[in-house]
Amino acid sequence: MTRLKLLLILLALFSFGMTGCSSPEKEAVDSGKIIIGHVTDSHSWHICDYKTKDGKEHSVAVNLPIILIDDGHLEVFSSKQFHHGHAVYQGKEHTYALVGGGLEKEEVICVEKANPELIPVDAETVEVGEDVFLKLTDAEGKTVKPLDLSITKTAAAIIIAVTLLIVIILASAKKYKVRGTAAPHGMQSLIEMLVLHVRDGIVEPILGRNTNRFLPYLLTLFFFIFFCNILGLIPIFPAGANITGNIAVTAILALITFFITNFNGNKHYWKDIFNTPGVPAWLKVFPLMPIVELVGVFTKPIVLMIRLFANMTAGHIVILGFVVIIFILSNSLGMAVGGAVSVVSVIFAVFISLLECLVAYIQAFVFTMLSALYISMAVEEPETH
Repeated sequence: MTRLKLLLILLALFSFGMTGCSSPEKEAVDSGKIIIGHVTDSHSWHICDYKTKDGKEHSVAVNLPIILIDDGHLEVFSSKQFHHGHAVYQGKEHTYALVGGGLEKEEVICVEKANPELIPVDAETVEVGEDVFLKLTDAEGKTVKPLDLSITKTAAAIIIAVTLLIVIILASAKKYKVRGTAAPHGMQSLIEMLVLHVRDGIVEPILGRNTNRFLPYLLTLFFFIFFCNILGLIPIFPAGANITGNIAVTAILALITFFITNFNGNKHYWKDIFNTPGVPAWLKVFPLMPIVELVGVFTKPIVLMIRLFANMTAGHIVILGFVVIIFILSNSLGMAVGGAVSVVSVIFAVFISLLECLVAYIQAFVFTMLSALYISMAVEEPETH
């Protein structure tokens, strides 16, 4: 009972602390921009905002490198040059501005400085600081954009996640060399449990004699997805990035499974696609079933991609929604109402966070299991009697 009271007190203090961070001027809260801005990719890693005594708001962020290729010229500079979209950077060929963010895709475009008095009223402009810049367009009227190869927040988070995962795996492997056949200890116990679970609970029942052939890939797949999912639930830098909530990441993972499946597919796999057994001959001549089976080859990786992306993004949006509602009610109905609602919101946010820990495992499990299933369907030999 004492522990329950202590937990409730801590939640209340945390909730009032969050509502106390809202602006005293009761500025309108753009909930959509805040939520989408946290779950989408960006060119800098935003950590927090603070206000100085003079009322100016400042952002604390990790400035990531901007890497552009424009007209054959390589441009490399820090995202700090953009000052969070309030300044431009003069490159070798063009002037670059960072636009978008929030509900719009954040991207680097080319701009040209123009006299504000000469800008038509209906011209599409980008306001950067105190100056006005027109978007640079080509002969077809399209905005000129350089080839963007920047290290974005998602890319930086993947590098961090992979580095930490390699360190943990190698440390566990080293313990096996030192301890030999002794019982596993510490992190080694967790890694061994997960490895045996993937091997004995997922891969071997599905792939059978082909287990050892595809086990390294499926283990890598499981650990990468699970580790990225868990890091995404920790709201403290260098964690907190929504890696598997980026559809480009899930698309690459699904494509790898797609290529492994089809490059290792045997003659029976391709024969069953174009000459499906057990169906009437007229369906093969039409040919309805070969089309259905061939479409299935491409829909399988799409299912993998969308399922992981949608589930992880939805969880982040729900948690952020509970947090944002505190500030909305504080600004519209007053601090007292916001403080009262914050207790409930934080409790629900904590509950969803705990649920997301389970979802983080389930999504890694399902992605690995379906990948193993698709591969087994491609490499399995038919039974002969």
